[in-house]
Amino acid sequence: MPASIAGAQTEGLTRLCVLVPHFKDEYWLSVGYGLETEAARQGTELIFFEAGGYSARESQISQLSECLADGVDAILIGTVSFDHPDLLEAVAGAAEQRPVFGLVNALASPELSGRIGVDWHDMGYSVGSYLAARHPAGSPPVSAVLISGPEEAGWTGPLETGLRKAIEASSLKISAVLGSDTGLREQLRLVEDALAAWPESDYLIGSAPAIEAAMGHFAQQDLGMALHPRLIATYVNHTIKRGLIGSQVMAAPFDDPMEQGRMAVRQALGVLTGEDVAVSDGPVIRLMEPDSEELQTLKMSPPTYFPTIE
Repeated sequence: MPASIAGAQTEGLTRLCVLVPHFKDEYWLSVGYGLETEAARQGTELIFFEAGGYSARESQISQLSECLADGVDAILIGTVSFDHPDLLEAVAGAAEQRPVFGLVNALASPELSGRIGVDWHDMGYSVGSYLAARHPAGSPPVSAVLISGPEEAGWTGPLETGLRKAIEASSLKISAVLGSDTGLREQLRLVEDALAAWPESDYLIGSAPAIEAAMGHFAQQDLGMALHPRLIATYVNHTIKRGLIGSQVMAAPFDDPMEQGRMAVRQALGVLTGEDVAVSDGPVIRLMEPDSEELQTLKMSPPTYFPTIE
């Protein structure tokens, strides 16, 4: 029996296999929900696999083989590594048998039939532009620590590059960059390290789990907002949306993970049926602040949603 079904199981139904790094970050739950709702609308079956984290490369490679063994029509992969040779070889081998599509995370594979996702350079640039406008050249110097995902992930390098590019002419300097898997526990450890090593930082810029961990840490310490670094997230999940609404988070770029899931299903089905579809596509990035009019209406997966995984 497939791990997660969108629509009735019917002979001849198009079947898509979805591989994600993990569901420890609520962001991926919204991607999954977008995938499921669009698959249900299209009468398509989904099978979900979760690698377990960005260090679980061998697990994801094995899951590629399981997808092929299940006889799926196409594979959508939210990759755990941008360019590891073993994963690239596995993707190339899978692509000889079925179309493989990049999902959210960039993958340095010419064998992909398409990719849905934003340019993470632009995500970082959006954050940097916001901060550069607040701290233009010649204004008092300020500092920040960036807490991100692991180096091997396809989004961390471009995000940092975009951020640094945007703040080149500002008074903001990045004191340090810390990275690890994007589970809450791992990111909390980095938050604690950053606060201990750079206690005078004006900003903590971080992944959604990092900023979630920071909000919890500050609440536990009962620190007023003026007594800790201001928080900027590098993307939006459920908790960051709540943090923006409550003004605990100053800003975060929104790349509509639910819509990315819907777009990924449409792209895969389009290629399978011979339609003329964009090889690379993604939603428009929108920077959210506490007073953004559209903040209240941002769509995320329902609070009770969790996909059934293999």
